[in-house]
Amino acid sequence: MSSKIDNIRNFAIIAHIDHGKSTIADRIIHSCGGLSEREMKAQVLDSMEIERERGITIKAQTVKLNYKAKNGKNYILNIIDTPGHVDFSYEVSRSLYACEGSILIVDSTQGVEAQTLANVYQALDINHEIIPVLNKIDLPASDIEKTKKQIEDVIGIDTENAVPCSGKTGEGIDEILEQIINQLPGPTGNSHENLKCLLVDSWYDAYLGVVILVRVINGKLKKNMKIKMVSTNQDYIVEKVGVFTPKPKDINELNTGEIGFITTGIKVLSETKVGDTICDASQPDGEPLPGFRPSKPVVFCGLFPVDSSEYQKLKDGLAKLKLNDSSFSFEPESSSALGLGFRCGFLGLLHLEIITERLEREFDVNLITTTPGVVYKVNLNSGEIFDLQNPSSLPDPNFVKVIEEPWIKATIITPDQYLGSIIKLCQDKRGIQINLSYSGNRAVLIYELPLNEVVFDFNDRIKSMTSGYASFDYDIIEHREGDLVKLSILVNTEPVDALAMMIHKNFAQKTGRIVCEKLKDLIPRHNFMIPIQAAIGGKIIARETIKGFKKDVLTKIHGGGATDRKRKLLEKQKKGKARSKQFGKVEIPQEAFIGVLKLNNGNDS
Repeated sequence: MSSKIDNIRNFAIIAHIDHGKSTIADRIIHSCGGLSEREMKAQVLDSMEIERERGITIKAQTVKLNYKAKNGKNYILNIIDTPGHVDFSYEVSRSLYACEGSILIVDSTQGVEAQTLANVYQALDINHEIIPVLNKIDLPASDIEKTKKQIEDVIGIDTENAVPCSGKTGEGIDEILEQIINQLPGPTGNSHENLKCLLVDSWYDAYLGVVILVRVINGKLKKNMKIKMVSTNQDYIVEKVGVFTPKPKDINELNTGEIGFITTGIKVLSETKVGDTICDASQPDGEPLPGFRPSKPVVFCGLFPVDSSEYQKLKDGLAKLKLNDSSFSFEPESSSALGLGFRCGFLGLLHLEIITERLEREFDVNLITTTPGVVYKVNLNSGEIFDLQNPSSLPDPNFVKVIEEPWIKATIITPDQYLGSIIKLCQDKRGIQINLSYSGNRAVLIYELPLNEVVFDFNDRIKSMTSGYASFDYDIIEHREGDLVKLSILVNTEPVDALAMMIHKNFAQKTGRIVCEKLKDLIPRHNFMIPIQAAIGGKIIARETIKGFKKDVLTKIHGGGATDRKRKLLEKQKKGKARSKQFGKVEIPQEAFIGVLKLNNGNDS
């Protein structure tokens, strides 16, 4: 094994949201001379406008830096800056596989948060060496000793060598770099063996096609080499090899242990499966590398343009976003109420929010988003099992044996004084308490909850209950049988497919009543009476009625025998109303849909 591989350090930066990952990455880049003073800007690695604006990292980014250590040797540092949000944890997992160690950043004013735990456990599962870093020590609220004790109590990592630092002032950055050299192991692998690489990430570039980020495990990856993707069994020629410094720089080959990018003329992102193994086509090593689950959408909702003429614009926008984000899916759907649109699948609510915001901002499309729902497993009496994404396509209840819904294991870390209200919220959401432990004055709650209950507003409510001090993270564990029903909304006896929802039987009546009341206020009156009903199967569980306009047909009648003529006129009017009710169409305005969808997103059930 060459000594060159011993001078490489591949590491990820992991932390909870807002604990300072991207800022510390900036400091390390600056300290190693990756960019000049003039080229530096805040959050160098957050390239998307929405990332900079929200101050969050969505795509994992990578940089290769040269560092001269105090021992006089030159080292190559490969940083992967990972997202901290639960929806993008698939980005974290694959980034960790490409490294041997991690820098764990904990905000010394906030302490350990839910996502700190989730990401650290992922790193520990694959035997990473971890360097704890206590950030924001320049702030008056910083408490280094308390944070160290919390890391030891909650995570169980020794904090003797923890580095206090400040991403803002740059204090402690040199010490972090020395710790990386001394504490983290170099990559293992053999440059004389056949080529084996891990596909860490891929994205679409308008000029180069699909750019693939790789970590070379064994062998060498050279320009003009013929490679094979193990999962798809396709062969490609490597057109370009390079590294990010953080600017892209072309090189001739990537050696064992290095991280860089290649282009092969691939035009569609779906051909590059994240976590795939790449090998030499002339000497294929068919054993895939371990440890990757493809990311699967867990939250589905319909996206419809407010103006139906923008359908093509929405379709083009979705196709362009799909080029750079293979983790979300979309397929056309039509709704009698909302017209033509798409059924889209997302990794979570933040992912949904970001995609819809990018569609509105980058492609200038005004959207209506239907109620987000999860994927249910429907077991039919015939023994057939299928995945249900859209409640309106549930078969007749008589054919359904059981419906299973996804459950999650949630970790909530909260200051002690808010514990009661959070436990009540979890119980209201059908939660099962698994564990409750303490670290100082903070409680660590572990609950099992149905994803359907969490998907609307759970995170927002936890934040508002605790003034933003609690943090929440979850993992999907399994599908479990649930007492679920499809709640249909009928307007003038016609079902409105866009408002159908899957719901737990105990909450159906309350929700049905709320939706009917809301629609009564939002649908304008017609010439005839309009019943609004909520139904489960053939059973009506709630009803409201919008009264029709009534024209006074009796004003002109006076004189003898008036009562008979009045009765005849009223009978005629009644028949006319019955006929118009039978043939009349109720136009439901878009505001009514938006009002009900907002109501569902913030509803207590």
